[in-house]
Amino acid sequence: MSQIRSEVTAANAAYAADFGDKGALALPPARGFAILTCMDARLDPARYAGLAEGDAHVIRNAGGRASDDAIRSLVISHKLLGTKEWFVIHHTDCGMELFDGPTMATLLETSRATATFDGTTWANTQAEGGSTEGWHIAWLTFRDLAQSVRDDVARIRSHPLTPDGIPVHGFIYDVKSGRLLPVD
Repeated sequence: MSQIRSEVTAANAAYAADFGDKGALALPPARGFAILTCMDARLDPARYAGLAEGDAHVIRNAGGRASDDAIRSLVISHKLLGTKEWFVIHHTDCGMELFDGPTMATLLETSRATATFDGTTWANTQAEGGSTEGWHIAWLTFRDLAQSVRDDVARIRSHPLTPDGIPVHGFIYDVKSGRLLPVD
């Protein structure tokens, strides 16, 4: 068993031992909203949005982008579980600003191993297979952080499956201060 797996299973055992009445939480989120945010490990939506277990849906992906799958989750969150507001929260110092689709696809053509970044250029340092499939994925990178939030909010608001009148709020989380900064 890997060290990481051992740590995760030990942490889970401690969590489950003190689980209490959390097994009785309702399926719909108690506070009636959903957050779409980035998978970045520095972001803790429970803390920056004041959430307890069962309060809200949190949908995470690279960049916190309004991909088809993220919109699918938001629609399910509203249609079947009653959320009434949605938040799109991107963040400063996001890795999605450090590459573009052709860079990722080119790297993947020669190797699936982790690439390195020298502050300017991405490079493969070892070969581990490779595939041209990276050219068929929309990587949803961006160069302008505030514009990426505006674009995602607009995409969600204008999506034909988004209910009329549901508020969709846009924010940037500042990884240096912990503050949520509204994006108009």
